[in-house]
Amino acid sequence: MQGMTPQIIIVLGIMLIASVMLVTELVRSDVVALLTLSALGLSGLVGPQDVFAGFSRPAVITIMSVFIITAGLERSGATRFIGHRLLNLAGPHEGRLIPLIMLAGAALSLVMNNIAAGAVLLPAIVGVTRQTELKPSKLLMPLAFATMLGGMATLLTTSNILVNNALREAGLQTFSVFDFFPVGLPLVLAGTLYMLLVGSKLLPDHAPAGAPRVATARELSELYGLQQAISQLYVCGGSVMAGQTISAASWSEKLGLSIFGVSRGGKILLPPEKNLVILEGDIVLAGGEASSSALEACGLIRTVDPAWKGDLASDEVGLIELILSPRSDFINQTLKQINFRDKYGLSVLSIWRKGAALRAALGDVALQWGDALLAQGPRDKIKILRADPNVLVLDEDDAPDVQPRKAPLAVAIVLLALALATANIFPVAEAAFAAALALVLTGCLTMDDAYRAIEWRAIFLIAGFIPLGIALEHSGAAALIGHTLVGTLGQLGPVVMAGGLFLATTLVLQVVGNVGSAVIFAPIAINAAQQMGADPRAFAMAVALGTSMAFLIPTAHPVNVMMMGPGGYTVKDFVRVGWGMTVVLFIVVMIALPIVWHL
Repeated sequence: MQGMTPQIIIVLGIMLIASVMLVTELVRSDVVALLTLSALGLSGLVGPQDVFAGFSRPAVITIMSVFIITAGLERSGATRFIGHRLLNLAGPHEGRLIPLIMLAGAALSLVMNNIAAGAVLLPAIVGVTRQTELKPSKLLMPLAFATMLGGMATLLTTSNILVNNALREAGLQTFSVFDFFPVGLPLVLAGTLYMLLVGSKLLPDHAPAGAPRVATARELSELYGLQQAISQLYVCGGSVMAGQTISAASWSEKLGLSIFGVSRGGKILLPPEKNLVILEGDIVLAGGEASSSALEACGLIRTVDPAWKGDLASDEVGLIELILSPRSDFINQTLKQINFRDKYGLSVLSIWRKGAALRAALGDVALQWGDALLAQGPRDKIKILRADPNVLVLDEDDAPDVQPRKAPLAVAIVLLALALATANIFPVAEAAFAAALALVLTGCLTMDDAYRAIEWRAIFLIAGFIPLGIALEHSGAAALIGHTLVGTLGQLGPVVMAGGLFLATTLVLQVVGNVGSAVIFAPIAINAAQQMGADPRAFAMAVALGTSMAFLIPTAHPVNVMMMGPGGYTVKDFVRVGWGMTVVLFIVVMIALPIVWHL
């Protein structure tokens, strides 16, 4: 066995630097992947034919196809129908809802992206909690965990596809669509039982800010503390704010206030247009904090308007909650940078972050994962917002452009593709691509919808990191690390080796994510199996399963982050519930994997 060579040192150095950049988030993850690709090519560790080969690999084509298939199922209304039917079947009973939510989330994740599966069921679950005494905190973490459990039972998960690609690169037999199912199904059932019997008792029993049973517009404003935070400001004669439009007067810059409404002659204008001229005698409804001296200097005094009954919504104006989607372009941007109000015709009244409502100078607040926003605006504008992939609106209103008549056709196309791939009539990538194309040709979604459905950041992230796996293999780094593992764990047998790979992947996943952990450990697992004379697919599956074990911290997977705001969770909540789930699943893996793969 060769020792450490210059090529191995360089590739391990590049991998280490990339890992540090991913952990520290100094650079966006997709940019890190492209920098890694460039470094491998310029250093000669990967040949010219392989530098950009990731973009044409079957793994990338499969993942792109899954994004389109997911969109087709959503646009047809098939996924919403399934989710609502299951929730209606459970009724307002936590003991029935938790297993049904988890089984539904896992089932959808068999053919959908995990994040999309969570996003499909999230609004329906929030709707159930608002109509009952149930708390979102009791249901949303189980949903997040369920989507990851479902991903362990199918090939059609990003990290599983990448591990499968490593097998293909090594010239070995690859997985079929449901090779994961014999091990994944026990994991789904064990995870569901754990959450029902143990996890449910560890989940926090609260709603964000004490949410009410039925979230009417007024109750939403109370939920975010707006009733107490809104100032009613009388515009005195001679006020410097009078005679100017809201935009020109720069209320936010001068006073740190956001204008929610204007009371004029007993009529409430909700929300006022930016070009509305404020008149002497108006009463301005504003959120934020401004000192009495600053208000006095602008000719404003606090008052109580008898015409305003505390409502921030009307027949024409709605009040909605929304969260940022995990790969939203809005992350780390302010509302001003997004130009949110002009773009959507809606005003953000408050931001819910880490258990507290932010109401001051919202335009300058950089948005983060897990933020929930309370927005106000015309109801026709809200319908447009629902179609934006950057946000997820938390209510059960009909989704835009849903075509219920296409649902049976969309489901039939996807099932046919799965059958063809499972029977090995067509390779997985070709079957998935054909299904995506068929959904477009049959009108389940348009070609423009298909382009928008693809998470291009994810595609560049995956395609950029695939050459790293090639470099680990060709440089001998994977073989060297595999040899080291065999020398330490190998003498204890293949079962212990598989368990070690599973645990190592699980730990690394928490800091570098599922894509990075899959690319790093798949070639190592394959080399270790070959050196021990074990089935490489068994060790590769141990790694693949480990890449879905994002239960310990919320940042390990975007679907966890998506649930934090609506569920009112903290990092401690995930640690408290997730460690037990991790232990239970590790035990199941150590039992099921050797039985299925004859280790």
